[in-house]
This record gives sequence, structure tokens and C-alpha cells, in this order.
Amino acid sequence: MVDVLIRVDASTKIGTGHVMRCLTIAEELRQRDCSISFYMKDSNKQMKDFVSGKGFHVVNFFQPTDLFIIDHYDIDEKWEREIRPHVRKIVVIDDLANRRHDCDVLLDQNLVHNFARRYDELVPATCKKLLGLRYFIARDEFIQERESVKPRSGKVERLLVFMGGTDPTNESMKLLRAFHHVPMLFSHVDVVVGDGNKQKGEIEQLCKEHDLQFHCQIDYMASLVSEADVAIGAGGTAMWERCYLGLPTAAVIVADNQKQSVLEAEQHGLIWNLGEHDTVTTGDYASVLTKLVEKQDEVQRMSQLCLQQTSSERPNEWVDYFLEGLS
Repeated sequence: MVDVLIRVDASTKIGTGHVMRCLTIAEELRQRDCSISFYMKDSNKQMKDFVSGKGFHVVNFFQPTDLFIIDHYDIDEKWEREIRPHVRKIVVIDDLANRRHDCDVLLDQNLVHNFARRYDELVPATCKKLLGLRYFIARDEFIQERESVKPRSGKVERLLVFMGGTDPTNESMKLLRAFHHVPMLFSHVDVVVGDGNKQKGEIEQLCKEHDLQFHCQIDYMASLVSEADVAIGAGGTAMWERCYLGLPTAAVIVADNQKQSVLEAEQHGLIWNLGEHDTVTTGDYASVLTKLVEKQDEVQRMSQLCLQQTSSERPNEWVDYFLEGLS
């Protein structure tokens, strides 16, 4: 049995995206009979309990292991070299390409400018680089939905709203207030929040006022994505999940690390870019709500492009590279 330690954190400030994708990785590894622990030093108790609730051991210290997976923007080659003698293999999950790493495998699932070459000077020559949407970290529920999903027909009746697990910039509230200013143009609207969203009570109340469906900390996101015709949501991993299931999205940049991937996705015709959160107002969201129902041709075309860009004969093939040489 391969012992695995995953270094990751989550909080209101840094969001929950890193933990959620590491949980996907952990589930894949658990299916390969690995023993998995999460090293969460700076996460809040709520997120630690969430990970524990998924059946994984949580620690707040480093321990020797076979496979050490790091998904953390504050860690670079300095600390990786320190723990190198105590692990058999180091895997780094990154999005930024802004620091050097001492690792055996590096995975960056984002489609960004020069994605195939931007780590060339940042990792050892022997490092296996898994780059681009081919190595998208897909939850099982998304892989299952992908098998039957089809490009959107162009109709715009169902809207999905998800601004990230914690939504630190309060985009959900800004968007929901926009429903005060426009007629209801959708037959069904799903609004999803994470348990760490501090405004979830107010969001739930606004959803009731506007007859919208409220969902909190769900395990059926893929189903909602498949059923929706369009989405409004944050960039980041959730943007690629929607793309993976062919759902056209009006995306807002809520963190600096999302900027490059959102701009690149826009250039490829995979999303509509609403810009950075501090420039997007309730009035802007009202305008988007009105315009989305008029984009039938764009919806159909964008859905097809999303499915083409994220096609893969072997979903989650990255797991083979993570375990290579450890059995």
C-alpha cells in the first residue's frame, strides 16, 4: 500500500478550491488502495472537519511518506528540498508558474498562454510535466455526466449560479440583488454556495424572495451543471468543470490567480469574461441576466467548443503518473 500525504489549506481568504481538487485526487488514489492523510496547517476547523467527514485523516504536521502531494501557493523548492530525504516522490499542483519547484511531477490543468513551456525553467529536467486541460482533475460525478452530455441546443431557460465555495467578494449577493431590477427571464435558477460562505443565510432568503433554488455544500454539482443551459460563476476550477460538461459561462475573476486562465478561456471562445470582481456591479449583473437569454446561437457554439477543448480518452490519467514507480 502506498502512503500519501497531501499538503493543502483552505480559508475564507484563499477559498476552498484547492481542498476540493485535492479531495478529487484523494478519492482517485483511495480507489487505488492508497492510504491518504491531509496535512492542513492553516485551514479553519470547518474545512478540516469537512475533509475528515469524507473519511480522510487530517494532521497539522509533516510526516514521512511515499507520495507527497503539494497544492499550496506559499511553498516552493526551498521547503521541498528540506523534506525530499523523507519522501519517495513529490508531486506539485500549481496554477501560477511563478516560483521554482523541486518535484518529480508537476500538474497544471489550466489552459493559459504558453502553458506547454512556462515551467521549463522552474522544475528539474527530470520532472514529468502534466500540463493543460488534458490533465483536468475531474470528480467522478463529472466523468459520469460527461459520458451522456451533449452540446447545448441553444435554448436559455435554466441558469446556474456558483461564485466559489466561500465567495469572499460577495458576488452571489451582488447578482441576486440584480433580480430586483430585471423580470424573471429563466424558468429555473439554481444558486449554489459553500458552507463557508458567510452570507449564506442572506443568500438563502433572497432566493426564497425570487423563487430561486438554493443549494449549500452539495455533492451533486455535476447534475446541476448538466441540467443548466448557461451559468454565471467565478473563474478557477469550477469554471473548467462547467466547461468539461459543455456549459457556457459568464465568468467573473474573483482572485488574481484566476486572471490568466479566464482571459485565455475567453480568447478560445469558451466563456464570456465579465472582468474583475471589483469592476462588476449589480447593474452589470442585471445587464448580463437580460443578455444571456438572447445568446442562443452563441450558447450552442460555445458549448460545442467547450466539449471539444476538454475531450480526453483517459479521464484522470494523471493518477498513473502520480503512482508510477511506487508500487
